[in-house]
Amino acid sequence: MKRIFLTAGLIVAALCSEAAVTLDYCLERAEENYPLIKKYALVDKTADLQLSDINRSWLPRAGVYGQLTAQNSVPGFPESLQGILSQMGQPAEGLGKVQYKLGVDVSQTIWDGGASKSQRRIERASAKESESALDVQVYAIREKVISLYFGILLMDEQIEQSNTTLGLLRSNRDLMQSMLDGGVAMQSDVDMVEAQMLTVGQRISEARSTVRGYRDMLAIYIGESLEGEELVKPDAAMPPVMESARPELAMFDARTRLNDARNAAVSSTVMPKIGLFAQAWYGYPGFNYFESMIDRNLSFNIIAGVKVQWNIDAFYTRKNSRRKFALAKRMIESDREVFLFNSGLQTSSQIAAINGLRDVMADDGRIVDLRGSVRKAAESQLRNGIIDANALLSKITDENQARLTATYHEIQLLKNIYELKNTINR
Repeated sequence: MKRIFLTAGLIVAALCSEAAVTLDYCLERAEENYPLIKKYALVDKTADLQLSDINRSWLPRAGVYGQLTAQNSVPGFPESLQGILSQMGQPAEGLGKVQYKLGVDVSQTIWDGGASKSQRRIERASAKESESALDVQVYAIREKVISLYFGILLMDEQIEQSNTTLGLLRSNRDLMQSMLDGGVAMQSDVDMVEAQMLTVGQRISEARSTVRGYRDMLAIYIGESLEGEELVKPDAAMPPVMESARPELAMFDARTRLNDARNAAVSSTVMPKIGLFAQAWYGYPGFNYFESMIDRNLSFNIIAGVKVQWNIDAFYTRKNSRRKFALAKRMIESDREVFLFNSGLQTSSQIAAINGLRDVMADDGRIVDLRGSVRKAAESQLRNGIIDANALLSKITDENQARLTATYHEIQLLKNIYELKNTINR
């Protein structure tokens, strides 16, 4: 059912976003494309086969056998009776020492003490536990996808800001070239600006190469090309609920249910088993030993009845078995508490980081505006010959750094919010 809803969500997302790719879409596609997802079907098929075998334990059991034996001693007639039979002309050899038969054994369970019911419960709980463990492994790739996604967004923003800076440098280079032509600037000033332009261009090339690598890795995760696709910047909304809904918690629940199912199965081990049985064979000797002692002809024989079997060995270990399952349950609860404790610490740290970034970002816009004003003033001073090119480049660098810092804070805030959502699965 989970797979159906996930697939439906992917279809809707694909229809709604033609050229834009969202982070939620990437997370869903990464889970669907992860090779481990194939194990879900294998777990289901294995559970079906196991349940089928358990149900077939109620079918009648039949076995065919052949038997040939040789004995050193067999029942015979007393000597006095042999004499009487001999006088009557009746042979009295007794049973033959070579005996043989071909037979069929049939048995049918009437009540197995609840063993099959316990086995079915254990098998279903085991399948759920395996699926929940797969959920945890599949969920782990979300962190990598989030990191790649925001890495691409950050590098794209840096490229955009660097292009803006490159435009400023180009316009000032042109200005200084005209001033050089007018004899009011030196060639070294133009060269200095051109060198800075080349440096910024190198950074843009490096950033583009890094983005291509990130996009290629993200494409591998989601199983489709991201060539020409725009990545949508997520919103900065905080999770509505801070209570954890991680798949690890469901895995602990599944382990507890499996442990409880195994504990309940202990009761069935001390219960008697009741069944019907029938044996039929054709051979020698038959049930009528007297007749078989008189002649050695083959005969057909059959026996049927009810069988009660009660193995009391389980009583010796039942108490220890229950103690072991009680300890196992306490271990599972301990693991749950450790996970919640660590998750709580991580959540608190992420919330603190988010609040800290929000405080820092309150002044980012003002800093960028001020750096821009200073740079514009420096450009005016350059035209009037008050400062040189080196001073102007310093102001342009300061403005570029302010813009990059503001962009970094914005992307980092979004990344921290989504990491928080990932931590609590909200």
